[in-house]
Amino acid sequence: MSNYDDLKPDFSKGLLTVILQHHTNKNVLMVGYMNEEAFEMTKKEEVVWFYSRSKERLWKKGESSQNIQYVKEMYLDCDQDALLILVDPAGPTCHRNTESCFDVAPAFTLKDIEQTIQDRSKEQGGASYTHYLLTEGTDKIAKKFGEEAVEVIIAAKNADKKDTANETADLLYHLGVLLHDQGITIDDVATVLAERHQKSNNFKGERKDIDVW
Repeated sequence: MSNYDDLKPDFSKGLLTVILQHHTNKNVLMVGYMNEEAFEMTKKEEVVWFYSRSKERLWKKGESSQNIQYVKEMYLDCDQDALLILVDPAGPTCHRNTESCFDVAPAFTLKDIEQTIQDRSKEQGGASYTHYLLTEGTDKIAKKFGEEAVEVIIAAKNADKKDTANETADLLYHLGVLLHDQGITIDDVATVLAERHQKSNNFKGERKDIDVW
């Protein structure tokens, strides 16, 4: 369980303004309010609790719909009176059955490819191309990934931007299948990139090791 004891909101001004943001695509999902008890419940259970101003009571987001908002990270603003929570929603956040209470188009991320591959992998006797590759195994997947890498190189050498973009999309998809086959997630790769980025920032002005960037 994460430790948020270092977060000290200022409730002297009233309720804490809370912004929920999707932890992967970064879409803003909703705005709500917490009193101190709701904040403590959120820390303890690592799911989002609010204080309802209209009903004058605590309520767990998703208590009726079961679309619980699971806490991934929490950050206070500089004045300690607004809280940003990165969440993993169990379902649509808005009562309209949409991802967000704001009318914004969902951002596409590599996590969407990962989720699609995961869904296809669970198909029983599935006829999808993804299911076929995963059934064939690592050698077939690696071969296809290599072929797609060559296609990207050829498109780039031909200076064809549209074709390069299309072939890169194919390459990223096959990389996703290869990662799934190896039990590696996008988050695992992101962790490595974040560590390298941090090392790069720490060594500005000095010679960088090839493993940094």
